[in-house]
Amino acid sequence: MDLLKELNPQQYLAATKVDANVRIIAGAGSGKTRVLTYRIAYLINEIGVDPRKILAITFTNKAANEMKSRVERMLDGSTLGSTICTIHSLCVRILREHIHLLGYPRYFVIIDTEDQKSILKDIYSQLEIDVKTFSYSSMLSLISRYKRGGVEPEKAMKLAGDFRGEKLKAKVYELYLAYQQKELCLDFDDLLLKTLEIFKQFPLALETWQHRFQYIHVDEFQDVSEVEYAIVKYLGGNHNFVCVVGDPDQTIYSFRGANVNYIIDFDKDYENVVTVYLNQNYRSTQNILNGANTLIRHNRNRLEKDLFTKLDAGDHIVHYSGGSQEEEAQFVVDEINRIIDSVEGVNYHDFLILYRANYLSRPIEQALLRNKMDYRIFGGLRFTDRKEVKDVLSYMRLVAFHDDLAMNRIINVPGRGIGKKTMEKITSFALANEMSIYDSLKDHMGEMGLSAKVKKNLTSLLTLLEKVKEGIDYGQIDLVEAYDLILHDSGYMDMLKLENEDARIENVLEVKNMAADFMRRYDGENVLEEFLQEIPLSNLQDNDTDESEYISLMTIHMSKGLEFNYVFVVGLSDDVFPSFRSVAESGDDGLEEERRLAYVAFTRAKKKLYLCDSQGFSFVTNSPKLTSRFIDEIGMDGVDHHGKRQQYKTSDYINVKETMSERIGDNGITDMQVGDLLEHQMFGKGVVVKIDGNMIDVAFAVPFGIKTLIKNHKAIKKLDS
Repeated sequence: MDLLKELNPQQYLAATKVDANVRIIAGAGSGKTRVLTYRIAYLINEIGVDPRKILAITFTNKAANEMKSRVERMLDGSTLGSTICTIHSLCVRILREHIHLLGYPRYFVIIDTEDQKSILKDIYSQLEIDVKTFSYSSMLSLISRYKRGGVEPEKAMKLAGDFRGEKLKAKVYELYLAYQQKELCLDFDDLLLKTLEIFKQFPLALETWQHRFQYIHVDEFQDVSEVEYAIVKYLGGNHNFVCVVGDPDQTIYSFRGANVNYIIDFDKDYENVVTVYLNQNYRSTQNILNGANTLIRHNRNRLEKDLFTKLDAGDHIVHYSGGSQEEEAQFVVDEINRIIDSVEGVNYHDFLILYRANYLSRPIEQALLRNKMDYRIFGGLRFTDRKEVKDVLSYMRLVAFHDDLAMNRIINVPGRGIGKKTMEKITSFALANEMSIYDSLKDHMGEMGLSAKVKKNLTSLLTLLEKVKEGIDYGQIDLVEAYDLILHDSGYMDMLKLENEDARIENVLEVKNMAADFMRRYDGENVLEEFLQEIPLSNLQDNDTDESEYISLMTIHMSKGLEFNYVFVVGLSDDVFPSFRSVAESGDDGLEEERRLAYVAFTRAKKKLYLCDSQGFSFVTNSPKLTSRFIDEIGMDGVDHHGKRQQYKTSDYINVKETMSERIGDNGITDMQVGDLLEHQMFGKGVVVKIDGNMIDVAFAVPFGIKTLIKNHKAIKKLDS
């Protein structure tokens, strides 16, 4: 293995510096995965490190699998015991060995987002809360913040003060934790927090894991949260070497708790640190990199670097401003067709369309449909969140864990004649006797006052589940055979066939493939429990076996790590991108994150980058649409502007801390008073109803209503009364 031939000088240094803590600042497209895999191989082949002493933590399962495959190829087919996984997968391994210290069983139920929503649904019903009052997503975000912040229910109630709504949220939080304690189930936050709790409270358990790994690698370090950072810090201890890889300019997950300062201040928190910059980009043309470099230099909280490439300068970046969303979308469609017609070998798979928010895809989709162009939108339901997949996995969970979430989901799927009142009888009995629904039905079904038909159907269900459990425990059937038995004897497959649900049938059969794949990889005991604990950690999306060509559409957050020859970033209007909400809530930090998001979007492009916006009025932002400031911030060199000329210059800004950057322009008005009649270029005629310093409230006709404007803006002129 000749690393000097395989790697550039900076990559070589990053891969071979193994006697220090290492921070690798890896720019977009600079080959960081390549460096990490060579580093692991170097440690094993050249230094002689026991592979079992090497840990690599990745951001996604996909990244972990890719790294494993690369290392295996370099080491002639085996990673020889190296641990390469996500932080959540690592925590599950740690908890299996030590969670008994916290009073939990070795095999605990891991609940995903859909399970959490089911728990909230029951709690909302109990407290008579309308989901429109507090959405499940917002409530789960609050629960996550409380957990990560160490806020107990009592403190949450105290923080709520006299606000009824906040007290209700605190009560939901209390009941959510009570449910988890009763069922001994953990959500994704718990996997991290319980691991950290063990490390803090049980020094011997911590030492076990510190001795297990000598070389710790963390990919995408710019996106670690406080608890993840603490886990890595504990694992590193005083004697292990930690190598972190990331790019502060690509920190885009602050809303999930990511903190860019962890990678920026790494050399302050660790001793004996060597920093290596990977600046050479192997993906994009120099013109694309120039625009991205110029843009990101406007951020202050970063580590200075400039990406460069040995590729050609390439085509100029194209900025297009349409007169409407429809014009913007049609431009994208026309350009795709033009490139396909003029460039040999190009097809739909070469194109990616990115947007800041999902609603921005609508006009693009309509234009693609009108032009009969195939496309796929990525970022919908995960495979394991689909109803039919959740259903069949809930059957498997009942066999292993007897948990109420799973029973509530499938007790009447397929239909077994169990209505709302019958379910209330069953649930009330289970609660009164402090038993799971499964166990109460198994041991006390005759005491619940159920009809003969319901008892017959439930007895059949329980008999099937017990048969599967016994078959697995005694080695009479394997995991795939158990799955087949459940799928067919429960009537679930017959139900799908009767309803002609071909796509759903394909999905439940894919679960069978997952079970078979797991059996090929795992030869230990408790195969069902192991399989079920792996599933929630999977990022498996639809296995798209469709070989037809299609254009890819997704949000920018979804595009991390991807690359396409031709990239269109649409919806580049101020208040949309950068997002008004992000800037209003987080000020300069929010604006810098939005700029990093743009940087990620721009550096997905390999050959050509298109930046698009449209003019008109947006009812989403409730304001006229103006081209994003990011267009100005990429500079003038290597950029071609097309389309409709902007009414207002996007470079005219003043900083207004209380609101956000506003556009100004001298309209010559010096004596404005309440009651003056004005005319605005976008809103039409209106009357001044309030003056507050440089700001005015103007009442316009429907649909615009009262607008707060800068009184000397060029879009305003004064009319004679």
